Amino acid sequence: MKNFINSLVLVCTFIFNYGASAEMTNNTSIKMITNVGDIQIELFNDKSPITAGNFIKYIEAGYFSGTIFHRVIKDFMIQGGGFDESMNQKNTLEPIQNEANNGLSNKRGTIAMARTNDPHSASAQFFINLKDNTFLDFSSETVQGWGYCVFGQVIEGMNVVDKIAESKTSSYGPHQDVPTEQIIIDQIVIEKDE
Repeated sequence: MKNFINSLVLVCTFIFNYGASAEMTNNTSIKMITNVGDIQIELFNDKSPITAGNFIKYIEAGYFSGTIFHRVIKDFMIQGGGFDESMNQKNTLEPIQNEANNGLSNKRGTIAMARTNDPHSASAQFFINLKDNTFLDFSSETVQGWGYCVFGQVIEGMNVVDKIAESKTSSYGPHQDVPTEQIIIDQIVIEKDE
């Protein structure tokens, strides 16, 4: 009987701990559907709750449909989420708090928030790292040290990201590194919670 009770306690402890762990890592899976292929991304709701939550709001509003990857720099990153197909900048929600001090690094395949020189100015624009860009990571809570918040990871479709990275680019008005053939985000859909 004592062994049975001890076993039951162990099983209950495992279930409780597993359940708590699963709840803490309840991340969202999204699919970015582009005119050159699909990119599957896991959002890190657990490590970047403000940023992932903000991104989900834009997805649910249909904000990204018809936006483009407007900045592509080979061996660095591809950036989108701010301009429509006519290169008009879209209106956004209020900027969010920078969560780059979450311990995540701008490694190849991660998605992070673009922003201005103000560390807390990110809204809708994002970029996907093409290589390990650790110089973009958080180092201190100063204007120079805040870094760029990683809030997800490509889990399928890096071949599509790499294809976008090979785009020929030119200037368009004041904008540099704009693909000459548009890379359009048809839509981003929420698939499931991990």
